Amino acid sequence: MAQIGTSVYDSDEMRPERLASQLIREMRGRRSQTALSRRLHCSSNVLYTWESGRRFPTAALFFTLAELAGIDLEAGIGNFLGAMPEELRGKSFRDPATTALLLQHLQEGTTVVELGRRLSKNRVSVGRWLKNEAQPRLPDLLRLVEATSLRLLDFLDIFVEPSRLPEAREPWAVLEAQRRVAYELPWSHAVMRVLELDAYKRLRRHQDGFIAERLGIALEDERACLEALSASKLIARRNHRWAVTQVLTVDTRRNPDASQKLKRHWAGVGLERLPELEPGGQDLFSYNLFTVSEEGWQRLRELHIAYYQELRRVIAESRPAERVALVNLQLMRLDESQASK
Repeated sequence: MAQIGTSVYDSDEMRPERLASQLIREMRGRRSQTALSRRLHCSSNVLYTWESGRRFPTAALFFTLAELAGIDLEAGIGNFLGAMPEELRGKSFRDPATTALLLQHLQEGTTVVELGRRLSKNRVSVGRWLKNEAQPRLPDLLRLVEATSLRLLDFLDIFVEPSRLPEAREPWAVLEAQRRVAYELPWSHAVMRVLELDAYKRLRRHQDGFIAERLGIALEDERACLEALSASKLIARRNHRWAVTQVLTVDTRRNPDASQKLKRHWAGVGLERLPELEPGGQDLFSYNLFTVSEEGWQRLRELHIAYYQELRRVIAESRPAERVALVNLQLMRLDESQASK
């Protein structure tokens, strides 16, 4: 991930009911509503009611529609999650029980009460979804994905190009712009984080060098990042200062080469600043070298992913903005025979 931002549902730009209808329409493609309804073993033209927003499919029925549309859910959802969790491998997403397992994985680290609050839903209803006693309808599935991962746009990209959905077109364009800036100027997102600090917002006007000094970068880098962010309409001048106009969670895995470049950059920053870490202070640099079974390795991978998801949730809810911080997480196999598999 390049950076962590706020939930797309902090604004009214994407309405889940409209998004659900548009998503189904795009997935149907040139197939007739009636023919696809029959393939879903529905007696009536249920596609019409879904696309018109009169009714919506359950999550499992939506996944069934996705498979009929030729979408590889195993690959798509696995990529979205970072890796397919053990409990979901080989399972059919047409089965409501698999949907419940997916929701449980997304929910990990969040209480039912807290999840209900984020979704504006009764905790009893949310609990029934997680226990497979009831199925969320598609709009609620979309809400749940956003509430737990902050990456609804990337979830939509499993099924259709988000730019084809009117509700998602503008947020997707902003997200893609953020990705491009992240690839070309890695420090740009750190610069954006400084603009969110209360200390910057208290300035009467923008001061050249304030950001550079705060981050420990060159003034030329500060200016280049501000220029690129402004050109991408990700920041704007307000009351003589720069302000972030919209921040979304950016997942850089769509471009593996650029993602590797970014990882090298931030790993290099950590290595470069290692001598500056205060001994016994609040900055942390930890490592553990160990042997583990293959089953234990898989559990560690899942814990690693779950930790990162919880990290993102804590950051998204944290106020006020007082520090800019960097987290580098690595979990890797060192033995060549396993690493090559």
